[in-house]
Amino acid sequence: ATAEADGIDPLINTLYSKRDGAIANAATVLTNMAMQEPLRVNIQSHDIMHALINPLRSANTVVQSKAALTVAAIVCDAEARTELRNSGGLEPLVELLHSRNVEVRRHVSWAVMVCAGDELTAVELCRLGALDILEEINLSVSRKNKFSEAAYNKLLNNYLSLKYSRTDYLSSSNIISDGFYDYGRINPGTKLLPLKDLCLQEPSDLRAVLLVNSKSFDVSPPPSMEDKSDAGCRRSISSSSSLKRASKEKANAGFGSPTEEKSEPTSGRNTALSKSATKEKGSRKGRGKKEEEKVKEEEEITVLPKYTGEESPDKAWSPPYDPDFCVYVYEVTKTILPIINIKEQIEVLAKYVAEKMGGEISKDKLCDFSWELHISELKFQLKSNVIPIGLIKKGIFYHRALLFKALADKIGISCSLVRGEYGRAWNEVKLMNESHEGVLGAFSAPEAYIVDLMFHPGGLMKLSSREADLYRFL
Repeated sequence: ATAEADGIDPLINTLYSKRDGAIANAATVLTNMAMQEPLRVNIQSHDIMHALINPLRSANTVVQSKAALTVAAIVCDAEARTELRNSGGLEPLVELLHSRNVEVRRHVSWAVMVCAGDELTAVELCRLGALDILEEINLSVSRKNKFSEAAYNKLLNNYLSLKYSRTDYLSSSNIISDGFYDYGRINPGTKLLPLKDLCLQEPSDLRAVLLVNSKSFDVSPPPSMEDKSDAGCRRSISSSSSLKRASKEKANAGFGSPTEEKSEPTSGRNTALSKSATKEKGSRKGRGKKEEEKVKEEEEITVLPKYTGEESPDKAWSPPYDPDFCVYVYEVTKTILPIINIKEQIEVLAKYVAEKMGGEISKDKLCDFSWELHISELKFQLKSNVIPIGLIKKGIFYHRALLFKALADKIGISCSLVRGEYGRAWNEVKLMNESHEGVLGAFSAPEAYIVDLMFHPGGLMKLSSREADLYRFL
């Protein structure tokens, strides 16, 4: 009835009032109306986010509480959260977490939990200190509540880079997406720098930051980058995958045909309209030799991603593209995803990851595996501590475990990622007991296994076994 009578505008205007009672009542009515999606959409179209900032900054605890409830009811979709973020509404919301009023803390925690529904807003909330405040609240027996605990977990689950650095653990439901980075373990209270800041830092003796990113943000890369990326694909994909490597960077969307790759020299020849047939043959021979030399040079030099948008000052920064990891995703999707048996999928993927990271390593030769030198060379070449995971060709436990988790998430294999001490990390998978398969009425809980990516790639060790302990711990 209020909406039909054009009462939304007066209610929102009341939020700018100087009377605390009127503001609280208007916020309550808007909260109740927002329970219905059509009305919530209507309210969102009336610039509600800017109107809520003053009530959130109010000194009256009732107004603060009611305004927080309104935020929780309104920001149920990504567009509304973006509007709240852009209007500056997150700062006063985070500040209210310090409130000594129980109801305000509870309602604000609920609002933060709803706001943390997408990664961008979760990252911004963490930057503003919401995670640290919630952690402090949850350590207090008298101040914590179910909403503060839920908000804390929601923030971490939508900011996986921070979660892994803080907790050393990603569950099977924590799906790694493009832009994830492993900074290493950080102490409580330590800020995790954004990926952009880390990329722009000079290389140092600190542990390398591992980046997972198969998404290219360049819509039309320059020809030189096309050639380099194409060469990178040719080195990584087998001859049976020529369909993909011929056009991966050319169109930057989808796959081209092999005939397009063959037709490139022809199109170049047709542009030379004024040359004779004899000159064309000579130039083709010359071009052929130059191209052969160029390919040889490219095979010796690793294709390195760009870390800044130097081509255009106005261009928004984006994470460095990792063509090698993109190739990995393509290959495992084509070869491993079609396998029906989950156990076989895990075993084949483990062997694939080990192959890409330097192969099987015997325990007595682990000290001779010169992965540190390889990582240092990549840092020097990239002029950064951030290394795309696909560029690493000699990796140990924590490199391989991250690559396995990233690829497994891409093809739907359920696994977790756990960080240990002294460079150890491993993946845990759960499998049903095969002895009960086909037995009517038989049921047993799935068993946890550690995936061997180092000593016997593809091997599965029961979590509670001595073999698994030797793999996880020194």
